[in-house]
Amino acid sequence: MSNNCDCMKFVDLSHTFEEGMPGFRHENDDGTHTEYTAEVSPFFSHEESREKYDGKAAFEVTEMRFQTSMGTYLDSPYHRHPEGRDISELEIGELILPGTVVDARGLGGDEELTTDALPREDDLAGSAVLFNFGWDKNWGSEEYRSYPYISEAVIERLIAADVSLVGVDTLNADDHENPTRPAHTRLLDKEIFIVENLCNLDSLVGESFRFYA
Repeated sequence: MSNNCDCMKFVDLSHTFEEGMPGFRHENDDGTHTEYTAEVSPFFSHEESREKYDGKAAFEVTEMRFQTSMGTYLDSPYHRHPEGRDISELEIGELILPGTVVDARGLGGDEELTTDALPREDDLAGSAVLFNFGWDKNWGSEEYRSYPYISEAVIERLIAADVSLVGVDTLNADDHENPTRPAHTRLLDKEIFIVENLCNLDSLVGESFRFYA
């Protein structure tokens, strides 16, 4: 890059991964709920390891326990379809894409986004389309669990537009009340990857950028 160009800017779109972070919730048969989160702790600490190195060095090795749908993450086709590719089978070039942010702020919890919000289909082919509901402001609160989502009509438009990836700043691209999970079912079947629990999309509204998953 020449000296007279603007400096490149990076925006971190992922939530901090940490002990006790917000996770997902499953309803049990008896109506109670199980909360999932990340557990992060020393496997052995500096003090515990020091004697192994005759007091001349010390190291910490950290142990982490968590479920894959935790924090900001990418869903590959295998997440929904057993015959689909898993994360290890994706090529890195498939996950570095021109990005577009759809400004979907203003919707409330459990409201669906309609196709009126989408840009022209011919502008979306091969891109990462990220939906900015502004929901990351609720991260860690009970309100975060009741979120806006993309409608089935939007899902079909995204497929028709030949997008490569769909992202949301909510807990789920799908309506949690719809057991058919149309976003995960339809998008992942077409090898359109999904990223959930994004954040900081406000700063990219109206901007041209490259998205790195």
